Amino acid sequence: MTSIGSTRWWLLRHAPVPCPHGRITGRLDVSCDISEVEAFQGLARVLPVNPVLVESGLIRCRQTAGALESVGMLLPPPIVEPDLAEQDFGRWQGRSWLDLETAKDPDLAAFWGDPAGTTPPGGESFASMIERVAAAMENLTAAQAGRDILAIVHAGTVRAALATALDITPAQALRFAVQPLSLTRIDATSEGWRIEMVNALPYS
Repeated sequence: MTSIGSTRWWLLRHAPVPCPHGRITGRLDVSCDISEVEAFQGLARVLPVNPVLVESGLIRCRQTAGALESVGMLLPPPIVEPDLAEQDFGRWQGRSWLDLETAKDPDLAAFWGDPAGTTPPGGESFASMIERVAAAMENLTAAQAGRDILAIVHAGTVRAALATALDITPAQALRFAVQPLSLTRIDATSEGWRIEMVNALPYS
């Protein structure tokens, strides 16, 4: 049951990015695979009517929204919020973890010692990402109070939102699995955040 006055966040991870070699995508603006028509049809059946649409500004989120529209879902023009983009992995973006290990990257050991708190070279830490995602969600919740917000975002964004909603540490938030085209729903209520579902695949 929906609480009166709650603002409902429907966090949808974008469609899968083809990446046979385990490339670190991060903030790279790469395309995704939107060929799973049945998945988009299933999502369109469970997503709310007339939501506020929010995207990170990266093309894989726009393509995912377009795929929803192609199966008949009516969506408004998006609010583009760059602070909901994926974690910035700096100079590691475009490379694979295996490649970094093989090259004996000097910063890799420190990162694996604390993957939530360590800043990749030229990037940002996951802990810092949580702060910007939390601020963006707070602002959008205030601006769109009482609405359904469909946010087409990234795995890191969803984990950051859960860290905020559950008041858990960055390291704990990294334990959440977030599959492509999975739904996570959290509601902002007068009593605080409420978790409705995490990493759900309603079309499978």
